[in-house]
Amino acid sequence: MPIYLYWGEDDFAIAKAVTTLRDRTLDPDWTSFNFDKISAEQSNAVLQALTQAMTPPFGMGKRLVWLENTTLGQQCPETVLAELERTLPAIPDASVLLLTARNKPDGRLKSTKLLQKYAEIKEFSPIPPWKTDQLLQQIRQVAQTVGVTLTQPSMELLAESVGNNSRQLYSELEKLRLYAGDRSQPLEAEVVARLVVVNTQNSLQLAAAIRQGQVGEALELVAGLLSHNEPALRVVATLIGQFRTWLWVKLMQEAGERDERAIAQAAEVSNPKRIYFLQQEVRSLSSQQLQQTLPLLLELELSLKQGAEELATLQTKVVELCQIYQR
Repeated sequence: MPIYLYWGEDDFAIAKAVTTLRDRTLDPDWTSFNFDKISAEQSNAVLQALTQAMTPPFGMGKRLVWLENTTLGQQCPETVLAELERTLPAIPDASVLLLTARNKPDGRLKSTKLLQKYAEIKEFSPIPPWKTDQLLQQIRQVAQTVGVTLTQPSMELLAESVGNNSRQLYSELEKLRLYAGDRSQPLEAEVVARLVVVNTQNSLQLAAAIRQGQVGEALELVAGLLSHNEPALRVVATLIGQFRTWLWVKLMQEAGERDERAIAQAAEVSNPKRIYFLQQEVRSLSSQQLQQTLPLLLELELSLKQGAEELATLQTKVVELCQIYQR
């Protein structure tokens, strides 16, 4: 299929995927003739991209046309839609049309349905930090791509260290590959612990500090997260996800449910084995405390979306949240 749509907020992962597609599509000696990068901000950008995609490549290899930051998944004028309907089915196999966007395509739009019919669509959104199974799966895939073999404890330590930061993940795995050299044995966790830069200031640790009522540590984590350019809304999204999971586990626990699979399904936890550890984390908490937390987090999210100053707003709400768990 010569049409691709990559969307999501993980700019680094998208850039890696674009590079891979470019290397696979273009002949290096003819790249300057057969590669077109068109910004969606340009006049008639979509029509330019479609015209170029219909143009036969010069020399060897194929033609790659990249329409960057397109909004076709959010809005599409009728004239542009008509051109898409006419051109997408006719794009020759010698051309590849790539569209990239930050936002999820709106499935109700005709343009999105058209792309779903003719394009290969792939999401590149950061994995929520609490979805450890997905983080481990990502590490396996990237390690295989980079050429590094790791033990299971090594991968778990790496997931804990870099979280969902795909840029850092690639960087650390490249470092581990250089260290491994020609060794065929998987790298042990001790090696990862020595070589990998651990990001100790992450949103899940902030959630744990709040749960334990540790105001000082929580405020330090807030300052550290923002100083590392972690978006405040992403921090809040992680907190909401984590406290919602804890609430479900606690409610099921109080209801007398003992089946870890049933609890995992209700709490949307992909690995039932993780339920035991979640139960330990909420053992000393009440469901009332956890229920009081979520409205405050939603208030925090709303304030940030309305343009409130990030550091002061986060600090104020974090103090309020910690006080709930000091009672």
